[in-house]
Amino acid sequence: GRFELADGGTIFLDEIGDLAPMMQVRLLRVLQEREFERVGGTDTIKVDVRVVAATNRDLDALMVQNTFRQDLYYRLNVIRLPLPPLRARRDDIPLMAERFLRRFAAEMGKDVAGFTADALRALERYAYPGNVRELENVVERSVALADSRSIGLGDLPTEVAGAASAPAGEILTLPPEGANLDEILNEVERRLLLSALERTDGNRTAAAKLLGISFRSLRYRLSKHGLGSDDEPTSEDPAGPQ
Repeated sequence: GRFELADGGTIFLDEIGDLAPMMQVRLLRVLQEREFERVGGTDTIKVDVRVVAATNRDLDALMVQNTFRQDLYYRLNVIRLPLPPLRARRDDIPLMAERFLRRFAAEMGKDVAGFTADALRALERYAYPGNVRELENVVERSVALADSRSIGLGDLPTEVAGAASAPAGEILTLPPEGANLDEILNEVERRLLLSALERTDGNRTAAAKLLGISFRSLRYRLSKHGLGSDDEPTSEDPAGPQ
């Protein structure tokens, strides 16, 4: 039925590597003969369809295992377009993330307009074992949790937020071309804040004591780095940022 609807146009077959053996036979016939019969019907229907197929599986390996037909593979593999995993094309991540953000913000009716610099850096550095679907899920979750117009590190899943941290050696080693001292100090501060929150299971009072600063100073620094909301009730500590 899908082929009949696509007559004169294009049909997209996703996850072609998961096609059952019997369906592989039927699909091969349609591709070779450009015709089929409806289920329960006797009339032969001719179709002219461009087929685009996708898979995240190794079809060459499946052919060796005799779970994917070689003849079907060669009928489909006329023009091959390898698509690298998301981690290999990080320049695409900001564009995709912004698109997902606009979509989910509209669906949820939330006034969320973008990402903080730290959050965007974390999104760009994360490895995404689940590829684009995982990025989509991360943004959807972050929009749902966001309580301000910008998604910060605190709105991202822990494993994604942790990707914003550069390796210690990268931060503490002066590159030949020099470095921006303020940016490095901010990065060190942000990493210590995250480490303290992780060690105290998110208890901000305990994290402030661990870092030797006041609770209000901790709130200020977390807000500065986009790690949390700055509208939470303050503690009894009246001191300002240190």
